[in-house]
Amino acid sequence: MATQTRRTRAAPMSPDQRREAIVAATVPLVRQHGFDITTRQIAEAAGIAEGTIFRVFEDKDSLLRQAVEAAVHPGDTERRLSAVGTDLPLDQRLLVVAEILHERLTSVFQLMAAIGFNRPPGDDGRDDPPRHAGMMAVIERLVEPDRDRLRLPPAEVARRLRILCFAGFHPLINDHHPLTPAEVVDLLLHGVWAGSDSPEL
Repeated sequence: MATQTRRTRAAPMSPDQRREAIVAATVPLVRQHGFDITTRQIAEAAGIAEGTIFRVFEDKDSLLRQAVEAAVHPGDTERRLSAVGTDLPLDQRLLVVAEILHERLTSVFQLMAAIGFNRPPGDDGRDDPPRHAGMMAVIERLVEPDRDRLRLPPAEVARRLRILCFAGFHPLINDHHPLTPAEVVDLLLHGVWAGSDSPEL
């Protein structure tokens, strides 16, 4: 006896909730396949009928744009960084920060490679404030308790940590020999000097 497949009716949602759910289902597809995906694939991933997409999005391109924006938005990273405790020693604090940045940057690099961009859409270096300003402010606050032990102000320590993470984790910058989060933190705090005292340059 043949088995009949029944399409599950999409659960009732507001238009905003529906858009958010569709975008969330689209992001992994874009990360894996780039823009070479169909609305049928998106609908299957979201568990909805294909026509439901066009009730809340003008077209597929507008959905893909929102999916990319959602994937590169730093909000979740900021929340995770904000949860890091300042009671940890500085090196452990920065290690947690570097691990969080590693996850974010690896994910963004993968997405950018899939869609053929070399920087996140809308990030042309002229944002005011930059997209990552909130994230950097959180890192600065995490460094602040140790200000008196550092040669540089917390904001500069945060900036250099981000630079080292970006270069250390980006395969085209590090020649496919990435640094680990622990190596990034060690380089930031101790450099490459082998002596017991760091030289004054």
